Amino acid sequence: MMNYQCVAVLLVTMAAVALSPAAIDNPNIDLNGFLAITQEAAKHRESHRVTEAEFIRLSREPGTVILDARSRAMFDLVHVRGATNLNFSDITVDSLGKTLPDKSQRILIYCNNNFTNSPIAFASKSPRAALNLSTFVTLYGYGYTNVFELGPLLDANTTKIELVSPQGENSRK
Repeated sequence: MMNYQCVAVLLVTMAAVALSPAAIDNPNIDLNGFLAITQEAAKHRESHRVTEAEFIRLSREPGTVILDARSRAMFDLVHVRGATNLNFSDITVDSLGKTLPDKSQRILIYCNNNFTNSPIAFASKSPRAALNLSTFVTLYGYGYTNVFELGPLLDANTTKIELVSPQGENSRK
């Protein structure tokens, strides 16, 4: 009877070790690093949020890139005139290197949660999951520190930021 108890304890111990976080560690996924860079990016972000007027002014300066990280389908419906689309899920070292080769370049970002009255192209996300937040932290984590985020909530029908369809037609929907 003692041997069965020892075997049972050994099996339970082995199962616990197999299920421990160390047993499923992955060097390509760093939660602690992500949490640290998120805190650092949050402090940096405080001075990198812009008004509608500042967004427009900065977008007209040479060398500025407007980055839209929404899906290609939503980008194709309506986007800020002159924006470059790089779907958030497609952000990698290689895609950033091709799309934004200069890490010091000024980048303006916006997302669904910046616009109301356009429920398809700019469908609202949970405020805690706003694409601006993920995009800002991700770009910061890749070394892009000259990123500015459109801050206010704007009406897509009346904003002074020019929204267009892919055909280049002025669009307010």
